[in-house]
Amino acid sequence: PTADFHTFRDAASAIAFLTEREDAPMVVKADGLAAGKGVIVCDNRTEALEAVQRIAGNREFGAAGQQLVVEERLVGQEASVLAITDGRTIVTLPAAQDHKPAYDGDQGPNTGGMGAYSPAPLVTPELMRSIEERILVPTVHQLKRSRRPFKGVLYAGLMINKHGIKVLEYNVRFGDPECQPIVMRLQSDLVDVLEATVDGRLEEIAPLKWDPRPAVCVVMASEGYPGDYRRGLPIRGLEQAAEVPDVKIFHAGTALKDGQVVTNGGRVLGVTGLGASTAQAKLQAYTAVKRIRWDGAWCRKDISDKAPAV
Repeated sequence: PTADFHTFRDAASAIAFLTEREDAPMVVKADGLAAGKGVIVCDNRTEALEAVQRIAGNREFGAAGQQLVVEERLVGQEASVLAITDGRTIVTLPAAQDHKPAYDGDQGPNTGGMGAYSPAPLVTPELMRSIEERILVPTVHQLKRSRRPFKGVLYAGLMINKHGIKVLEYNVRFGDPECQPIVMRLQSDLVDVLEATVDGRLEEIAPLKWDPRPAVCVVMASEGYPGDYRRGLPIRGLEQAAEVPDVKIFHAGTALKDGQVVTNGGRVLGVTGLGASTAQAKLQAYTAVKRIRWDGAWCRKDISDKAPAV
């Protein structure tokens, strides 16, 4: 199940469609790969027309905008459910919730993700069974029937509300930053799981073991992201941050220059903490964040606040 949508190959067709339809909230997407930033959520027709111009007219997202999608705007909470499959057997990982908008309170432009937490209490065991039965299993089986068997990580981006579940997107990779809190909790050997995936023997592996504690990942970004940003800025405090208990620092947009770790991207670090509760995991992560510095470094301050108190 997904949102109602229409696909267009040029700006003129999309503009004609929007001009004729009811003025209502909608979403305009670049149909190609746009580093997680090709989705523009619009409150009205005027904003949607501007989004079409950005994607298909100005080619803001390059080749990703050669085709665009206009779809109904769904309201609810987003969740990410990742599964590993060898084309027959599916191993579903604990759900996570990402924070796409750049700024606190889910304000500002979309990004590749400014933080995440896992597990996501929003996805109850009953809901997870429904996701597996209605979405993941049919997808894997249909790919096999189509003689395109898929092996790897299948990532379903979902919208959940009182009406049920809708699929927003599929990716065939781990989510970033969802992967960080998920693997932080994984106690089984991920390499063993991936090798079994390649060899087609996932059904033979033991059930995955998980740390029962929740994890929270906070993304530290370069000044200007998700727009233009500087590279090559020295990062200080990594050793001190690593001393915070139950914290791991996942590098993303970094490089090593003359023995010094420097910035080399928009999303630079994923600082991830474990805790007895989501609130404690958040505290651990932000304690480490405060020890890391570079010119213009910033992050959201509210990662995991939408999670129930668990």
